[in-house]
Formats: sequence, C-alpha cells, structure tokens
Amino acid sequence: MSDPYANGIPCLWMRGGTSKAAVFLASDLPADPKERDALLLGTMGSPDSRQIDGIGGADPLTSKVAILSPSTRPDADVDYLFLQVFVDQPVVTDAQGCGNILATVGPAAVERGLVPAEDGVTPVRIHMVNTGEVSVAQIATPGGKVSYRGEARIDGVPGHHAAIPLLFQNTEGSMCGALLPSGNARDVVDGIDCTLIDNGMPIVILRASDFGLSGTESREELDTNGELKARLETIRLAVGPLMNLGDVSEKSVPKMTLVSPPQHGGTISTRSFIPHRCHASIGVFAAVSVATACTIPNSIAAELAQLPEDGRFLVEHPTGAAAVLVHRDAKGEIAGIGTLRTARKLFEGRVFPAPAP
Repeated sequence: MSDPYANGIPCLWMRGGTSKAAVFLASDLPADPKERDALLLGTMGSPDSRQIDGIGGADPLTSKVAILSPSTRPDADVDYLFLQVFVDQPVVTDAQGCGNILATVGPAAVERGLVPAEDGVTPVRIHMVNTGEVSVAQIATPGGKVSYRGEARIDGVPGHHAAIPLLFQNTEGSMCGALLPSGNARDVVDGIDCTLIDNGMPIVILRASDFGLSGTESREELDTNGELKARLETIRLAVGPLMNLGDVSEKSVPKMTLVSPPQHGGTISTRSFIPHRCHASIGVFAAVSVATACTIPNSIAAELAQLPEDGRFLVEHPTGAAAVLVHRDAKGEIAGIGTLRTARKLFEGRVFPAPAP
C-alpha cells in the first residue's frame, strides 16, 4: 500500500510567543483524527523524550501543532485548532488552547491565503476551535505582505519583532463552563488552599509558600523536585471533577500555578506547571487567568498581588513578565482582555513524518 505522505506535507515551522509549532492547513492532513494524530506523532518524533526522529524540541513548549482552515462561522476569518503533542507519550490532545501559538495564526493565515492582506495592518478574526471563542489579531502587513520585523520585545524571546496585539472577549469558563467552576474563590484540596479558575485556560492557583518554596526558584530546581511534582499531581487529579474536567490523568489541563509576591515591580510572581514540567515563562491564557484571579476578592492570587492602577497586569515568571491588559465596563466587570505577543516564521517547506510503528 502506497504512503500518501511519502512526498511530505506542506508545513510552516513558527515561533509564537515563547513556544514553537508546526502549522498546517487542515486540507493537507487526514480528516480522520486518529490518522491525523498518528501522523503528527511521527512528525514530532513522539513518543521519545529526545524526539530525535522528528522536529519536536524535546520540550512541551516546542511540541505543538496549529491546524488552520477557512472559518466555519460568520464572525471569524479562520478556524484554529491547537494540538499538544506529548513528548514521551503517544498522546495528541485538543483539551486546551494555546495563546502563544495563537500569535502564529494571523501571519500564517495571510501567508497561506486564507485571509487577504491589507496594506499596513491586517486584522484577523480567529475562531479558537478548542474553546469556541473568537480572538482578533492585528498583523503587520506593509505593502500587503506579512512582516515579522519590528520593535516589540517580549520576555523569554531574544531580539525585537513585529508586535501582534491579541484581543479576547468571552473567555470566562472556556473549558470549565464558569470562571470559578467550583463556585468558590477559594477551595481546600488535600489540605492546601487553592483557587480554581478558567479565563481562557483552566488553572489551579496555589501559594508557593504552602509547599515550602519562596516562589523564586528556577525552572530547573522545580523540575527536579520530585516530591513537589507528586504533590501537585495529587491535587490536580482531585480538582479535575471540581472543575468539570472529569478524569484529567491523561489531559494537559488544568495547569498548576504557584504564586508568590512580585519580586520585580510586577503584579504577582508565578511558576506554572504544564502540567508536569515547569514552564520557562507562562502561557498567554494562563497569564490571563492569573491576572483575572488577582481581581477576585478572597482568591489566593488576590492576597499576594500588587494591583496596577492602569489595568496593566505584569505576571512575573522565570524569564521576565507577561503583560495582560484588563478592560472593565461601567459596572466594573471584566469586558475584555488583551495581550501582546510576537511571532516569526522559522521555515517553510515540507515535513516528512516517520512511519507509524
């Protein structure tokens, strides 16, 4: 039987925010999810802790996929399905979105002809298929062509690039059905105070000090702390049903976020587990959920946060801080969330998946 993908698959390899992903058109991949996922495992080189036989970078942050297609809804220009390819397990999951990789969608949609470019700036309305929400990205397109050059800088990424503002609305309860899925600003799970929240990403917020930590530990220190990771996983499995996520033993959500007072003039300091390894920075939607929690009375985040006067929340992480803009309406309720990312096309060509074992 001939291999329909023996000649490779059109692919963009892109950095989005502090992550990297293979970006495909849905029309270039199998329609059957099982066939598609097997192909993506072979593309990334999973399951293998080194991902040596694929293009994955042996890290959850570089083992991601974005699949684009013309939008299925009138209020969006493009559909974006995010898939997380596990590094050392034969698992591909759509159980979450990714705000960092969201930054690649606008440029890729224009490059691939899904959205016509305007001269100057091209707004791209993105239907985030994983959660059902729509985000608007503003893409630099001088002369009708995507430009990745610019003066914007984000922590965790060297150099300067074109700014990609991202605006979100109606992200509350994206996967859990409610901003506070347990109905409480604070719960006690396995003897530990925590806040269960979903404003674009389901996360569990916990005090670093409750685990004997300062909250300033490096990613490497935390990743080698087996006792901490085992305790966090016990809590994560217990909160799955409380967050309307069910059995999360084979899911990448909820994320586990340790918080502490800010150390560098920001709003709050974080160490985010995704869910079993510490993030080098913090995911976009995780930062949004943390910033939102800072505004909720009696939440774990609120008791430690230094709230900004201008609505610009700086969520500190191991390599800097992520800025989240929180817009409130006349009633004081959150009306919209914004953030700024950058992206860059790293290569364009064809990728050759390893055959299924």
